[in-house]
Amino acid sequence: MKLSDFDFDLPEALIATRPARPRSSARLLVAEGDAITDARVSDLPGFLRPGDRLVLNDTRVIPARLTGQRHRQSAQGPVSAKIEVTLLEPQADGCWTALAKPMRKLAVGESIDFGEGFSARVEALAPDLRLRFDRDGEAFSAALDRQGAMPLPPYIAARRKADAQDREDYQTVWARNTGAVAAPTASLHFDETLLSALRERGVEMSFVTLHVGAGTFLPVTVDDVSQHRMHAETGEITANAAAEINATRAAGGRIIPVGTTAMRLIETAAAPDGTLPEWRGATDIFITPGYAMKITDALMTNFHLPKSTLMMLVSALMGTDRIRAIYTHAIASRYRFFSYGDASLLIPSRRD
Repeated sequence: MKLSDFDFDLPEALIATRPARPRSSARLLVAEGDAITDARVSDLPGFLRPGDRLVLNDTRVIPARLTGQRHRQSAQGPVSAKIEVTLLEPQADGCWTALAKPMRKLAVGESIDFGEGFSARVEALAPDLRLRFDRDGEAFSAALDRQGAMPLPPYIAARRKADAQDREDYQTVWARNTGAVAAPTASLHFDETLLSALRERGVEMSFVTLHVGAGTFLPVTVDDVSQHRMHAETGEITANAAAEINATRAAGGRIIPVGTTAMRLIETAAAPDGTLPEWRGATDIFITPGYAMKITDALMTNFHLPKSTLMMLVSALMGTDRIRAIYTHAIASRYRFFSYGDASLLIPSRRD
């Protein structure tokens, strides 16, 4: 497979920079077998069956983007310059790995002041930038909450800065396990009204956790897709969630992850026969055409970037030609794309 197999032309005007309001008023493209139906997310219960189970990612996004001033001493005297930092993941030694812009002039030992006395020291530059903050625990979380901003995806951040509204918009209504630096965006379409309608329909829900990392936005840089290496993300499936999902499968219900993060997690953990154990660890699963789904029967997801690993994932579920036709319809029908955009419900033809 070549990277160009997953490319398409997307008008810039279709890139959403704000979500629909209310959340469930976003459009929903339903692709089942060979049919395509244009609907709204609020119509989702009508496309599901009693006994189906949605698998939802309950990770919580931290305000991981910080703007500060770097300070160090040079032969010419004190040096100070503005810098933007995006936190990635806490480490066992108390440091955080991070991205920085600009990166090239950073030096080990210099400090970065993020305001109100909140600061970090540069501990290492390679293989990753590592920062040690001046506080930890609840004090760190409180300072980050005050000084940080939501880490909007690059295609939104390039068009506008994160603001107070993103604190609500870029978080699911059920977020509870802190640790993500990107949102499970298909889940952003759900509100309490929709959740109530799904329960009334007899649709079940289970929560799993995958902490989405900034690597989700990294481009594929190799033409031969098989040479791409996925970033790793940490996740957990509790014994209770595994039991619920296994019971639904045993009763003949469909397992429908909401978002590619939930799908990647359950496909990582599932046994070859589709049963799901309690699971905790890191996954770097790379789902491409030819992959046989072990547990996923359908997928609710947003519309993805050209030449991205997520385009490869939905092509694996539906077939490359079928996804190409779905995206052609979405563009012609002016669906809104990416994290704050509209949604699709992808139901492949029945597999024997």
